[in-house]
Formats: sequence, C-alpha cells, structure tokens
Amino acid sequence: MIALKLVRLIENHSEELTETLIVKLEASARTTDLRKVPAEELRGRIHEILHHLNEWLLTKTGRDIEKHYREIGERRAAQNVALSDFCWGIILSKEHLWEFLQRQAFMRGPVEIYGELELLRLMDQFFDRALCFASEGYEHYMQLHQAGVGETTEPRHATQ
Repeated sequence: MIALKLVRLIENHSEELTETLIVKLEASARTTDLRKVPAEELRGRIHEILHHLNEWLLTKTGRDIEKHYREIGERRAAQNVALSDFCWGIILSKEHLWEFLQRQAFMRGPVEIYGELELLRLMDQFFDRALCFASEGYEHYMQLHQAGVGETTEPRHATQ
C-alpha cells in the first residue's frame, strides 16, 4: 500500500518535521499565541503525532482522537491560547506534512498518485476531526471557566 509507505516516510522523518514545523509555527503571525505553550510540551505533542502517524491514521478510533484532542483543546484554553491561533496551528501542521510529501516527489505513476490521494484523504479526515474535537474541548473549558466551575481546576491532560 503506497499510502502506508508515505506514512512511514513521515514517521522516519518525524524529528526533522517536528523541528521545521516548530519554526513555521514560531514565524507565523497566525500562531503567535502558541508561544504560551511551553516549548517542550509543544514539541512533544507534535513529535508524538508524527512519529506515530500510522496509528493515528489507521488504528486509532474516532473515540481515541476525540478524547486526545478534546483534552488538548482544554489545555490550550487553560493556557490562554487564542482558539484561532490553535486552529491555525493544526492547519499549518497538515499543510506542512503535505508539503513534505510533495518535496519527496518520487515515482508519479497512477498507483503512486492514488496512494497519495488516499493518504491525503486519511490526513484530511484526521486533522479535520482533530480540529473539531480540540475546538469542542476548548469551548467546554471556556464554558466551565466562565461559569466559575473550572477556575481552580486544571483540565484533563492527554498523555504526552
């Protein structure tokens, strides 16, 4: 399966991709609030996804993605990261991976193109769900905080 080979390529370059994505996030005017996230926490979250992308795309359930990203959304709300900056961070992450795959530009026959399209579909589905679930977690935290319920409690944390 070509898509699996491309996922493995991303996993094998996860360190490099993490570092270059961090640079992009730091340079973007749309993600300035992500600087409120401790550098090692942000780096760890990004690397965890990239290094285990196969699991996130092919074996994790929708419920796994929901739980993980709702918790991250709550955490970013607790860190006072603007929701728009957080959303742009997720979008830039997806674009970063796709740009990486395009730069690889090896074998472009019909089978390879189909594999790339399949991977794009899987990545779109994953990142779109991550974005929505993270936003739900963020909003949940904000509703609790505004109601005075969550002012002294930390959000649930996803394992890093």
